Amino acid sequence: MAASLSPHASDEDFGARRYDKRLARRLLTYVRPYRTLVAGALSLLMLEGLLQLVGPTLTQRVIDVALPAHDAGMAMRAALVYAASLVLAFVCSYGETILTAILGQRVMRDLRQQLFEHVQQLSIAFYDRTPVGRLVTRVTSDVESLNELFTAGVVAGLGDLFTLLAIAVMMIVTDWRLALAAFAVIPLVYLTSHVFQTRVRIAYREIRTRLARINAYLQERITGMRVVQLFNRERAESARFAALNRAHLDANLRSITIYALYFPAIEFLTSVALAILLVAGAHRVGVGSLTVGVVAAFLQLMRRFYQPLQDLADKFNTLQQAMAASERIFLLLDTEREELTRPETPHHVVPIRPVTIAFEGVWFHYGDRRSEPTWVLKDVSFVARAGETLALVGHTGAGKTTIVSLLLRFYEPQRGRITANDVDIREIPLDDWRRLIGYVQQDIFLFAADVRSNLRLDAPLTDGDLMESAASVGADRVIRRLPRGLNETLGERGATVSVGERQLLSFARAVALDPAVLVLDEATSAVDSEAEAEIQRGLAALMGGRTTIAIAHRISTIIDANEILVLHHGEVRERGVHSSLLALGGLYSRLYRLLTGETPHGASHSATLASPLGAR
Repeated sequence: MAASLSPHASDEDFGARRYDKRLARRLLTYVRPYRTLVAGALSLLMLEGLLQLVGPTLTQRVIDVALPAHDAGMAMRAALVYAASLVLAFVCSYGETILTAILGQRVMRDLRQQLFEHVQQLSIAFYDRTPVGRLVTRVTSDVESLNELFTAGVVAGLGDLFTLLAIAVMMIVTDWRLALAAFAVIPLVYLTSHVFQTRVRIAYREIRTRLARINAYLQERITGMRVVQLFNRERAESARFAALNRAHLDANLRSITIYALYFPAIEFLTSVALAILLVAGAHRVGVGSLTVGVVAAFLQLMRRFYQPLQDLADKFNTLQQAMAASERIFLLLDTEREELTRPETPHHVVPIRPVTIAFEGVWFHYGDRRSEPTWVLKDVSFVARAGETLALVGHTGAGKTTIVSLLLRFYEPQRGRITANDVDIREIPLDDWRRLIGYVQQDIFLFAADVRSNLRLDAPLTDGDLMESAASVGADRVIRRLPRGLNETLGERGATVSVGERQLLSFARAVALDPAVLVLDEATSAVDSEAEAEIQRGLAALMGGRTTIAIAHRISTIIDANEILVLHHGEVRERGVHSSLLALGGLYSRLYRLLTGETPHGASHSATLASPLGAR
């Protein structure tokens, strides 16, 4: 994988760099589709900058010409022209604000869409090691930082630069010596701004880090609220959240303190520049080498000059903040999918139904490839034939769910291969392969949408098809019980229906697509015996011609399986049908007796419970 966001990596690892031309060029690619908006906003900003010169020019003319000549008409015309310039400047400012806001919102929309589409393509392994709250921060807060860049940063900054240039040229043309006096404190302004930029960049990095931690903590605790309340963890979790919240507050207060010092410092330096200008101007007016109108015009020009200079420092900080956010965003966008198709494969083959699946000497571990592996599966081999049911049993950590994850290609084995009709599944397009599989998880997930959307997903199925699939597993009675039937909107993760009903709906979703392979991970663990019997009757018909792999602990599923694999520490220790394994008197026999409540002759009940297969 090209890059990844480690769950152990702090957000301080990201966004530590200053302005980066590479990142800036990449950001500009999102602006190119909206060149017209940028051009319009820049034109309005430049016109507004030129209008800044109208007031000082009219002031000089009124003081030096109209007042000595007692020309009230000229003064009135100057006032009308100035009023018109203010109205036009207002229109320009309004238009520029609207255009840059539209630009920022559209760029955010495009970037969020790209991020969401990208994260859906990342491997399950990526999500196993990346906190969800951190990803949410990337798609929300970090993207919002880029909105500020486009609405109040780059375009407005270019407008400020143009205004600075226009005012500086006018000041120099009007009187270069006064201009030099006005520019005397610029080095101090630059030094102050540089210190401000450094401090505020650190402060904002801390804010983003604290915010990402809050989001990650909130996501995990809210998702696990049942556990929090069950174990009376409310007070302890509140205390931990208070610490995170306080750290976020402190980081924000530090940034506020920096701003509170910076702006008064700039105002002080501006006042010093005004004082220098007044001293230099007063002397020259006294000796007759300068008019009062020129001094008055310079006072206005200097105020207009230092305002965008002050704004530029703040906009540069916005740029730095956006660089930090964009670095994190692009790091996520550059996280590549793990290659799940062999590059040397000349063509892809989709297996023809029915499908026979074979594991051939499969070894797998979850650890870093650079470290010494702890094998979860060790030389696992078996064949699941079409029309037959293969049951996987074993203690927790034996490798049952890992086999399913490899079959679904959430991960790839380090050794050995998995085949479908003698074709390595890595040679089959991932989308085509997963369409062949109906998967019912023990951890049921339903979206906060209507029942129809949850059952259909992207399949072109009619309501009749959905109800037929639901009826085959007994889920139709759940749908008919709901006030709006298929139109009923479920709560988050299907919270508005019971666990058993969610499981029935997930069963209906799996079989609605008419899969060639059924993968059942404790599929009936949350339903009652009556519902299980109904599901089993439906599955008896559905399994015809299909390959079924079931992780099961209920006796009915185990007994009816065509073959049972007994896994222990990642190895297949026993295999066979129920009767032969029971007669063997090994691991499976102990498991069976534990599930049925029986104890073997001469063995205590406590010894049976101590069996390695005693619990999942």
